Amino acid sequence: MSTESSLNEIIASQDELIREAALALPHEFSRCTYSLGPIRQAVYLCITCASPRGICSSCSIACHTDHEQIELFPKRNFRCDCPTSTITHSCTLHKSLEEENSSNEYGQNYQGVFCRCGRPYDVKTERETMIQCLSCEDWFHESCLNLRERPSSREPSPEPATNTEAQDEDDGLSDASSPNLPPPLISASDYDSFICSSCVSSIDTLKRYAGTPGVLMVVRDEDTAPWKMIGGHSTDDTLENGSSLDVDDTGSTSASVGTKRPRSASLSNDSVTKKPRTSPSPALPTSCLAPPCNPVATKVFEGRTSTNIDSSLGTGDIFLTEGWRERWCRCSCCLPSLESHPYLLEEEETYEPPEDPDSGLSLEELGMRALERLPRDRAIDGIRAFNDMRDDLIKYLRPFAQQGKVVNDADVKSFFETLKESTRHGRE
Repeated sequence: MSTESSLNEIIASQDELIREAALALPHEFSRCTYSLGPIRQAVYLCITCASPRGICSSCSIACHTDHEQIELFPKRNFRCDCPTSTITHSCTLHKSLEEENSSNEYGQNYQGVFCRCGRPYDVKTERETMIQCLSCEDWFHESCLNLRERPSSREPSPEPATNTEAQDEDDGLSDASSPNLPPPLISASDYDSFICSSCVSSIDTLKRYAGTPGVLMVVRDEDTAPWKMIGGHSTDDTLENGSSLDVDDTGSTSASVGTKRPRSASLSNDSVTKKPRTSPSPALPTSCLAPPCNPVATKVFEGRTSTNIDSSLGTGDIFLTEGWRERWCRCSCCLPSLESHPYLLEEEETYEPPEDPDSGLSLEELGMRALERLPRDRAIDGIRAFNDMRDDLIKYLRPFAQQGKVVNDADVKSFFETLKESTRHGRE
């Protein structure tokens, strides 16, 4: 291998690293979001700092680079904690020290735990997909939502197969968190947004709609019965090919892997008969367009009290299918509880840092841009120094090319060590 080909490989490798960095970090991270006030934005939990607090994406890179962090993903009404007195590590982007953000809500995620089970998240060992609640923005395990049986082993997932042809044939497995787990009862393609039972219970209109067409729930008829989905758009509990949608006690579906799961599964007439209303529904205004309450969903929420939560028939979580915001009734009975949670009526904006103008530029382009920002005399000195280093490098590499030797890392390090030593002697 010639010296020229070795250098070309090094340059190509550096260019590929730059492209990957541009894709991973396309934004400019030179501004803390504190001055923007409480906004919905990506939040990171720094657990290295003595008092764990949330920080914005810019501070996670510029101020806490060497700290251990957990990505919490978007949180609404959040103001960056980095410049405040709650974090002893000083902010490098927002220089003035600020008071504690009293408006920030520090839920259990800021202690590094998630879901109703309160388990910590470890990206290296977690096998389950986690789903974020639209309302409280906590994250929930699929098994805690009765979408699958909890995996018995917490060991890291095996590497996925690299055979593209085999992957194309097993598209139905893409919903599983690892190749060894069966697909969940409700897959990501079946719904648009998820709201946990605690949030549903506190919003009257959501309870009213739970289990009705387009508002999916996971329930069962009795303690020993399999879990099933209600709230689809048809009147039976079957898939389009007639196979059952129920899940047995082991968490596996009776439908074969890859079978389409439409949003059209619901309770059969027999199931409704077995679960009659225990109390009449409150009278609704004549102009109310909300569908009739689902009696099974009503039974689930009747098992939830302030002192006891009976989840034997279902937890009460809901999965909203596409177009759900347009389907709400907006009568005087339904609208108020929706208006108190604006994200239920209109999709909210999530802040993103501005695009980085230098993202994707080559090392040469970045160097030229840096020179353009320097005073003319300093820029000329920099160009001369670069040319001198280039000449020395060519002289150093010429013997390698003449002898057909490969330039390795040790050779390159030796060159720069020699250059550094000569520069130091020159200054003396």
